[in-house]
Amino acid sequence: MLDSFRHLTKTWFGKILGVFLVVGLAGFGISNVITGFGTNTVATVAGQDISVRDYQRGYDSQVNAIAQQMGRVPTAEEAVAFGVPGMVLDRLAGEAAVNKLGEDLGLGVSEDRLGKMLREDPSFSSALGSFDRNNFLRVLQQNGYTEAEYFDLQTKAARRQQLVSGLLSGAPAPATATELLSRFSGDTRTVDYFVLNAQSLPPVAEPTEEELATYLKDNQAKFRTKATRTVEILALSPEAIAATKTISDDDVAAEYERTKDSRVKIERRTIKQVVLGTPELEKAFTDGKAAGTPFADVLAASGAAAQDLGNLAKTEITDASLADAAFGLALNDYVIIAGIGSKRAVSVSAIEPGGVISLEDAKAEIAKQLALTQARNEYTDVLDQIEELRAAFKPLPEIAERFGLKTVTIPLTETGAELANDPDVGADAAQRIATAVFKAEQGNLAPTIQLSSTRNVWFDLKQVDEARDQTLDEVRDAVVTAWTDARTDEAITAEVQKLLDQVKAGTAFADVASSIGQFPILSQPLKRAGDGTPVLNQTVANEIFNGGPTHFGSAVNGDGDHVVFQVVEVNQGTADQTADIKKFVEESSRDALYSDLLTGLKSEAGLRINEQVLRQLTDTGALQ
Repeated sequence: MLDSFRHLTKTWFGKILGVFLVVGLAGFGISNVITGFGTNTVATVAGQDISVRDYQRGYDSQVNAIAQQMGRVPTAEEAVAFGVPGMVLDRLAGEAAVNKLGEDLGLGVSEDRLGKMLREDPSFSSALGSFDRNNFLRVLQQNGYTEAEYFDLQTKAARRQQLVSGLLSGAPAPATATELLSRFSGDTRTVDYFVLNAQSLPPVAEPTEEELATYLKDNQAKFRTKATRTVEILALSPEAIAATKTISDDDVAAEYERTKDSRVKIERRTIKQVVLGTPELEKAFTDGKAAGTPFADVLAASGAAAQDLGNLAKTEITDASLADAAFGLALNDYVIIAGIGSKRAVSVSAIEPGGVISLEDAKAEIAKQLALTQARNEYTDVLDQIEELRAAFKPLPEIAERFGLKTVTIPLTETGAELANDPDVGADAAQRIATAVFKAEQGNLAPTIQLSSTRNVWFDLKQVDEARDQTLDEVRDAVVTAWTDARTDEAITAEVQKLLDQVKAGTAFADVASSIGQFPILSQPLKRAGDGTPVLNQTVANEIFNGGPTHFGSAVNGDGDHVVFQVVEVNQGTADQTADIKKFVEESSRDALYSDLLTGLKSEAGLRINEQVLRQLTDTGALQ
C-alpha cells in the first residue's frame, strides 16, 4: 500500500492532488505550520516571538490609555482607526530587537539584582513599606502575570536599560540647540502697554433697516432654524411599569419580616482630630478634658485647626486605636490618644446609630423594590401586548393609557439633546432615538427601538420641520446685537491701526496713549506664556515676542480687549534655566538616538507578522 502511494506521488496526478491537499489543510488552520508561525504567535522579529499574550497586554494597555482621554473604552473599530494594533506591534518589535542585541552582547542581570529590584518596587509593599509576598502575588494575579513571566519581563527591561545606558548615556547636548531653546523659553520682555475696548470709543450709531437686512443676508448661515421632528414617544422599562404599581402596607410588612435581618444599618460617626504638636497645645487639651470643657471651646481658645476625617464606619478606619477611641466616645466628647510623633485629640461631632432598620424607615425602599420586582416579571407580557396593539395601528396615547403609562410629545433636533433629561430615555440613548426619528417617514408605522433587553421605545412622527433661513422679524434683536458688535469691532480695529501708525511714524508711545486719554502701563518681565492673567495672556505674549527689541504691535487678550504695546527691554534667560534646558536637550537627543537605533535594529532583523492571528485580534480586540 505504501509503495503504491509513493508511486502515486511521482505522477502528475499525484503532484496536483498534493497541491490540493496542502491548500485544503491550510483552510483548516494548517497554514501557520507551513509559514512557520505558531497559533500563539502574533509576529517574530530577530528570531524572537511576540506572543498573543504579550500583544494582548500591550493592546489593553494602549486602549486603556485612550479610554482615559475619551472617557470611555473605544470599540475595536475605533482602536484600529487610532492605529493601536500598529503602535503595539511597533513597540513590542522594538523591545524584541533591543533584547536580541543585548543577548548578543552578553548583557543580563543577576538574580540578586532582580531580588533587589523586586524588594524596592513600591507596588509590592505592605502598609509598613516593606516587601509583602502576598501583595506581590495579588498584584501579579490582577495583571495576569505568573512569577516566571514577571521575572522574564524584568530581566529584559534591565537588559534594555543597560544597553541604552551604555550606548547613549554619554551623548552630548548640541550647543546650538541648547542656546536656541534657552533663549526661546528663558528670555523675558518688558513692555509699555494700554488696553483698548468698546468702552474706549463712542458707541456706534443705531443700524437702519437696510443695514440690518444687508447684514442678515450676508450672514444668513448664522441665522437658521434647526431641522426638527415633533414626535410622540412611549418608553417602556421596568421602572416605568413600577411607577404604575401600588404596594399594600400588608405586602410591605410581610417583606420587611422576611428580610429584616439583612436590613441592618452600620453605625457611622463624623470624626475630627487635632494633632497636638506642641507641649502648649497638648496641655490645653489635657486641662480642658480634665475640666470638662467642650471640645469646640478648647479648640477655639487654643487657635488650633481640627482635621475632619469624614463620616466613617468603624471598619473603614485603618488605625485601630483611632477607631476604638472614636467609637467609644459620647457625642461632642473628646479623648487624647497616642499618635506618630505626638498625641492627638479625637472628637465625634455626629453619630448615625446602627442596628436593624425600622419598618417605617424601610417602608419606601421596600415598596419600591416590590414594585420593581413585579414590573420585571410583567415586562415581557406588557411588551408583547404593546407590540400587538402597535401592529393593529392603535394610537400611542391609547396604548399608554391601557397600561397606566405616559407618552411625551417633544420636538427633537438631530442630536436628540432634548431627551437627555428624560428619566425613561436618558442621555445614553438620546442620539440613537433621534437618528431613528430622522430616518422615519410621516404616516408610516415606525419600528420599535430596542435600547436593551428591558428598555424599548415607540414613537409616532407628528410633524416635520426642515431647517430654514430665519426672517429679520424673527431674529431682529439678535441681528441688531450682532451688527452692533461687528461695527464696534471694526471701529476698535481701525482705531488700533491708527494708533500703531502714529507709533510707526515716530510719535512717543506715551503721547499716543495720552491722545485717547490713556497712560501706558509698564509690565513685569514676561515670558512667552504671558503673566498668567487674561490681560497679558499667551496670545499677547506671542505677539510681543514676534519681533526685535524695538517691536510694537497689538493683540486681542483673554478678555477680548485689544492690547497695544511697545517693547522696552529684552532680558536673556538665567544660568539655572540654561542648565534645565541642557538636561532637556540631552534627554531629547538620547530619545532621538534610541528611536534611530530601534528603527535600524528592526529593519535589520526583519518583522514577520502572523496575519491570520493579528486579523482575528484586530477584528475582535481579543483572540477567540
